[in-house]
Amino acid sequence: MDSRAAVKTAITPCGEAALRVEVDGADGTEVWTTVHRLAERLNRGEITGALSAVPTYDAVLVEFDPCRCTAEELTAAILSQDLAAAPDGPSCSRVLDVPVLFGGEAGPDLAWVAEIVGEPVHRVVEMVCEREYLIRCLGGPAASAMTDGPDFRVPVPRLATPRLRVPPRAGSVAAPQAVLGPVAAPSGWRQIGRTPLTVLRTDHEQVVPYRAGDRIRYTAIDEPTYAALVGTPMRYREDHVG
Repeated sequence: MDSRAAVKTAITPCGEAALRVEVDGADGTEVWTTVHRLAERLNRGEITGALSAVPTYDAVLVEFDPCRCTAEELTAAILSQDLAAAPDGPSCSRVLDVPVLFGGEAGPDLAWVAEIVGEPVHRVVEMVCEREYLIRCLGGPAASAMTDGPDFRVPVPRLATPRLRVPPRAGSVAAPQAVLGPVAAPSGWRQIGRTPLTVLRTDHEQVVPYRAGDRIRYTAIDEPTYAALVGTPMRYREDHVG
């Protein structure tokens, strides 16, 4: 399928040295793939003047050097890209196995979510753990892993009043999405569990051990296992790269 025929691209200025590239189309997977394929090319330096690209679900923020190119020149270069020419991104999807303590203090909204979606609590946990979740983008704060949510029958509403502090390493859901947050932060998402693994790594150049295009697989653990794993670094599954 030709991405240029399947999706539409709109480019608008974002300040004096950045562009917002928004991709629209009927196929959400094709839109996401196009966005991240473009971001990979920009971050590899394939388009003159582009300094960095930050992809989301359907858009890319592109920072550029105005001494090397104008916004008009960069816009023309981006629009000239054939993003269907080769399956070059996002590449090398890897899996992270993430143990989670569900419910209780670790997941104060689990029972509420179960009631909303019309399933018993144990079935909600099973649904969360029964498949892998593609990391669609890294969000705030501190590169939170934004993914699609579990296959609930109805979207999960957000809190009417956001909590002022959700603890680090919390797993939460809202609407058809889910998020794993590395740091403590305010949030209106419904917290259903927490991982004992260390996510944020301030002593590394890559501050979180994942990137967009990787996948997360959750497993349910009990409190003794949680306590035993506290502080263990989050890592890729060693036996799966591809």
